[in-house]
Amino acid sequence: MTEQSRQTLHAIKHYSRRGFFGLSMLTIFFLSSCASKPVYGPTSEPSPLTYQPETSNSTPVTAADVTTSKPYNKPYKVRGKNYYPIPSSSQYTEQGTASWYGQESGNITSTGARFRPQGLTAAHKTLPLPSKVRVTNLSNGRSIVVIVNDRGPFKDDRLIDLSQGAAKKIGLKGLAKVKIETLESPSTSNNSRAS
Repeated sequence: MTEQSRQTLHAIKHYSRRGFFGLSMLTIFFLSSCASKPVYGPTSEPSPLTYQPETSNSTPVTAADVTTSKPYNKPYKVRGKNYYPIPSSSQYTEQGTASWYGQESGNITSTGARFRPQGLTAAHKTLPLPSKVRVTNLSNGRSIVVIVNDRGPFKDDRLIDLSQGAAKKIGLKGLAKVKIETLESPSTSNNSRAS
């Protein structure tokens, strides 16, 4: 029996004699000592957040998060398929199909940030988190800089999922062919914040 369990049993004996007040206090104590760590995605944990790109109202992220040691940058499995995040996004460029998501408002992203549909963020299966990328809609030439802070989309024919706000800025209404180019990591840009 652990020390915490012994303390809990002692508290039960002590407070059970004190009536309703004691029971209430015991319930609060028990719930706070048994609270489990929340799950943030297939392989993720929350992280301290300090960076926010000057062009967005997305949740801030830090350069310290751009490491393979973070759980959300380790290999993971979704729907029976294994994914292997790349260790560096330096000079990464790719073309493929983009989609958007926005119904998940308030959900937690893989980096531990709260998802905001109108923010300028994105999800990618293998880019290191966070990554700063330029996404260009190849049908109209419009582009947007976003922070990749989540995993997905988990459909074989999709390259990136943009937040609803980012999708609107490049004229993406459903699916579109896009080009992704990585920019400097969030650590090397300035720390100015959007007002």
